[in-house]
Amino acid sequence: MISYEYIAKPIGMIMAAAVAFCLWIASFSQQVVETLGGVSVPMAYEEVLFNTDQVMRIDIQMEQEEWEEMLENATAKEYYVCDVQINDRKICNVGLRTKGNTSLSSIAGNPETDRYSLKLEFDHYVEGQTCFGLDKLVLNNNFADATSMKEAVVYDMYQYLGVDASLYNYAEISVNGEYLGVYLALEAVEESFLMRNYGTVDGELYKPDSMKMGGGKDGRLGGEPPWPGEKEEGTGKERPQDQEGENRREFPQGAELPDGEMPWGQGMPDFADGMASGGADFDFANFAGQAPPDMGKMPGKGSSMGGGNGANLNYTDEELSSYSDIWDGEVTDTGKADHSRVVTALKNISEGTLLEKYLDIDNILKYMAVHTFSVNLDSLSGNMAHNYYLYESDGMLNILPWDYNLAFGGMDMGPDNDASEMVNDAVDTPFSGTDFFNALLENEKYLSRYHEYLEKLAQEYVLDGRFQEVYQGIRSRIDRLVESDPTALYTYEEYEAGAEMLYQTVMLRAESVKGQIDGTIPATDEEQRADSSMLVDASKIDVSVMGVMDMGGGRERKSARVANRQ
Repeated sequence: MISYEYIAKPIGMIMAAAVAFCLWIASFSQQVVETLGGVSVPMAYEEVLFNTDQVMRIDIQMEQEEWEEMLENATAKEYYVCDVQINDRKICNVGLRTKGNTSLSSIAGNPETDRYSLKLEFDHYVEGQTCFGLDKLVLNNNFADATSMKEAVVYDMYQYLGVDASLYNYAEISVNGEYLGVYLALEAVEESFLMRNYGTVDGELYKPDSMKMGGGKDGRLGGEPPWPGEKEEGTGKERPQDQEGENRREFPQGAELPDGEMPWGQGMPDFADGMASGGADFDFANFAGQAPPDMGKMPGKGSSMGGGNGANLNYTDEELSSYSDIWDGEVTDTGKADHSRVVTALKNISEGTLLEKYLDIDNILKYMAVHTFSVNLDSLSGNMAHNYYLYESDGMLNILPWDYNLAFGGMDMGPDNDASEMVNDAVDTPFSGTDFFNALLENEKYLSRYHEYLEKLAQEYVLDGRFQEVYQGIRSRIDRLVESDPTALYTYEEYEAGAEMLYQTVMLRAESVKGQIDGTIPATDEEQRADSSMLVDASKIDVSVMGVMDMGGGRERKSARVANRQ
């Protein structure tokens, strides 16, 4: 008979080895990377933090004076040290900063709120520190989203199709024990994301952005003027605020801006005010000689908002400098050899050659399906060449999703924002801001597979009940938190109306997508313009009730409509 002593020893050795292996993976060991050879790695944070059956609890613990200083200087996006209690785990010396671009400047310019999106960087002050293997956590404030759930629904769709996309969950945020509000927590697209999805950090990651309003490392882009209070490179001097003390970027009259740069930069609140009054309050003529954009079309389909320096992923020539908006948004450290591989891929994709060598086709087709279904015009769909990540590995390109608070018609550009156009958005001509996807859409085999994924979303996810379960589950978890949220950007009544409107919108969108796939509804913009008689009736949908990017009176119109229903 074998004694217990001899059994216990090997069992103990096996358990110790297993623990050591898990710690090895969590610390992103180079040996593990080489051994795994690109195979995705299960990470502990997937279940501990992003189990959507339970809202995450996060208490940010820091000196009150430093918290208030961070809010006062939010546009500087500077890091502050804090301790963080996440559920039952406390992590010390974590980096905390505000996050966002247009949303950040809008909150900064609104004296009634300081509800900023936040970013927790666990390894900012302590090298290699993670939260169950996660290096960075994004906390979104649900800006311009009265439903508080657009992003959650879209990311759930990505998970349903198995797309390489961030994990999500809701988080009950408090600061020094005082409830701040309910936020959407997202896995940042950085090292731990790459490890979880690809098992290696050898690939290169970019966050292209033609808007020059953020992205890249620490939210900064190359060649971008510093924010107010930030030090000028090479001088050590802080850039002052303007005469009114507002935190916005300034350009002298007649200044020549970098190609593709929007002249208003961080002055978006002033720009919005100008649009509200017909543009009279904003003198475009004095900014780099640029003509004012066509307000009737910006930024929906058919207009152009930049991307000429590569952010729209269109191939132009072999010069690396022609794609500076991609390189400026690097997340990993890259060089000319890495850039050359991207340009080579873009060239072949534009020509429709060797697509399976240069594109992660299945993942991109799934990305296209969810992105198209969600009608997010704050992206390549609507000529806003930003809000996505580009991942390159061994010359193969992949698109990773980001930023969906303005999905389902959230880019409100005025009173003519058309719910019918959004609900019936043409699935066969979904991207007007780029030619990058054309080769796939023009290939019968790939178009058919793309249609299969759209059909799966419309029928299985929405019409067969998965969406209803997700919607009701979210409502059951966050209704109470939203109702008591002291910093919410919308009232609880607006939240309820917005959430119910989103439910109706998604159901109608599924009906339209299904009809476009089976041929009973026109599936291209041109065909829909020629004959709109078969389009799904969206007359009961009021897009503004769900929350909109307020480019001139949108919030006021929405509030008035909600009041009229009560």
